[in-house]
Parts: sequence; structure tokens; C-alpha cells
Amino acid sequence: MDLEKFFHTYFTNHQGFYISQLMFKDSFDLQVILGCELHSGKDFVGFLQIAIQGFEFMSFQNETFFPSPKGGEKAQKACLLLNLSPAFKHTIHKLISDIFPRFTLGLLDAGKTYLQRQVKPEAWLSSGPSPEPGHLLLVCHVSGFYPKPVWVMWMQGEQEQQGTQRGDFLPNADGTWYLQATLDVAVGEAAGLACRVKHSSLGGQDLVLYWGAPHRPLGLVFLAVIVALALLTGLGFWLRKYWTHREAPSSAFLLK
Repeated sequence: MDLEKFFHTYFTNHQGFYISQLMFKDSFDLQVILGCELHSGKDFVGFLQIAIQGFEFMSFQNETFFPSPKGGEKAQKACLLLNLSPAFKHTIHKLISDIFPRFTLGLLDAGKTYLQRQVKPEAWLSSGPSPEPGHLLLVCHVSGFYPKPVWVMWMQGEQEQQGTQRGDFLPNADGTWYLQATLDVAVGEAAGLACRVKHSSLGGQDLVLYWGAPHRPLGLVFLAVIVALALLTGLGFWLRKYWTHREAPSSAFLLK
């Protein structure tokens, strides 16, 4: 239900009646707050409050409109008129006691599912700008993980390297996170170092990336697959042409 359209249509259709009955001489601003609150025990409490020119005018509870003490005689008369419309009161009551609570529960369930999701991280290594001659800056990149808590450390065997420096958490566009951990080491001390990543989505199976370990970039693997497919396709055409030429003389002899 389009609430803005609902209230706009209702008050537009009846504005002449209410203005004449309430004897408003000038134009005025009408503010409406409509919704529900979730209390402990999953009990919903719906509410509707109406203000005019920023001052409380009336409220709605238990299918009845009540005037605000600050609303004066106009608020009392407006409530009297609105309470004479059972259909309008029933619609308001259904909104705040049924439709809004169900909509809110749906949002809470969707939000809970989203917040409790587990997304595994991806990790890769690179070298950063050399801090000084004879030194390397090892960089461990960890990206695409959710939830946010993650443990990233440069290791030498089972020994944590206390010189590990972690950067700030950076958000990705899909709601996951990125983090990098760096380590400044002498060139001769880089052998045997590894970056270890712990995250709840990994189920206790840590990611371990060893510095200097051979790896094949994804682009090269993709290129190798394309080349192999091209070779197989070419071989298939050649074999087809070869067997076509071998069978052609036999066919001609049979025709004679």
C-alpha cells in the first residue's frame, strides 16, 4: 500500500469538509507519523500521531482518535468527526497492527540473514616500495571476506612476525571487506615467510600463502586454455579434410 497516496487521496477528497467544519481560516501544514515499535518479547505497538503547524493535534489508539491537550477545541471536533468513519479507522488499525508488524518482521529476518552470512576471503601476495636498500616490503592482500573480524599475520613457521603492520579495513562495493598486512624484511630473510589468514568462513582451515612459492597467474591459465582449444579445433578441421580427400577417389570409382 502506498501510504503517501492513501493519506493524500483521503485528505484531498475531504479537505473542504474538514476545513469548513473546523473553521480553519488560513492554509496549514499537516504532519503525520505512522508506524509501529517492536518491544521485548516481539510485541508490536502501533501508533499514529498528527500535528498541525508542528504542534501535536491528535493521536490514534485502540481504533479511536484522541485529541491532544494542545489541540484545543479544533482537535476535539476533528476527533469527533474522524471517529464517525469506521472504514477509515479500520484501515488505520489494520496498518499499524497487522501490515506494519509483518513488514517489519520481514525486514528484520532479511537483515539477520544478510548480517549472518559468511563469505570466504581471497588472498594474494605482492611486494611494495622498498623501504631501504637491501630490504623488501612484503604485502599480503586479503579481500572479499565477511563478517569483518579477520586475523592476518606474517609467519616464519609457527612463529608470528611481530613486525607485521596491518592497514585499515576498507569496504568493497558488495559489502565485504579488504585488509592488507605488510612486513619489512631484509632480502636474505624473506625465504620461508608466509602469510596466514584466519576467518570464521574458513571453518578452521587457515589460508597460508608462502612468499616466493611458484604460482600461475589466472590470465596465463586462461590464455593456455584458449590456445589448447584453438589447436584442437584446427586439428579437427584438418582430420575432416584429410578423410574427405581419402574417401573421394573410392566414391568416384563406384560411380563409374
